[in-house]
Amino acid sequence: MSDQDSTRGHPAGGGDVRHDTFTIARRLDAPPAEVFAAFADTHVRRRWARLPGSGSAYHHEFRVGGGETARSTFTVLDAPPEHLDYRSRYLDIVPDRRIVYVYASTVNDVLRWTSLVTVQLDGDAGSTDLAWTEQVAFLARTGDGSADLPHLRGATALRLNGLAVTLRPPERPGAPTSFTHVLDQRSTS
Repeated sequence: MSDQDSTRGHPAGGGDVRHDTFTIARRLDAPPAEVFAAFADTHVRRRWARLPGSGSAYHHEFRVGGGETARSTFTVLDAPPEHLDYRSRYLDIVPDRRIVYVYASTVNDVLRWTSLVTVQLDGDAGSTDLAWTEQVAFLARTGDGSADLPHLRGATALRLNGLAVTLRPPERPGAPTSFTHVLDQRSTS
């Protein structure tokens, strides 16, 4: 029997779902309006939020009911290419304060995980405290599944590092970074 039912893009036996929740918090050296704009403005967003790989296609519509689609092909030495597909839908947007969306991540036509993401922004004219909380349902595992959550959490942390760099004004070489890692915690349900 194969690992997946290729007609539906789901693993065979589909009842084995693992749920996890994690929060990553960052203090960013930019006001909430600027951080919010980095999520909303498609050209700025593409600088820090994109799929790895080549041959990418991308569409973003920042509004409640809108969303994002992205596709790419990721290749690693001595491994077959992986075809990545990401689709999201915005559920709630409060300018400069909150963004709530759902997304699905597909690899080689297999739905791997879905998530509910809440991004909260709090701050003043000089900085923003960002809290990214993600509630994920892993539908198909990589191997025994033990690396799935660390992979997702690590990729999210790297993406938020990219956000911090995107928000940073040009600095002289050797200047300190413009963000402080505040919290990275995980709880499992």
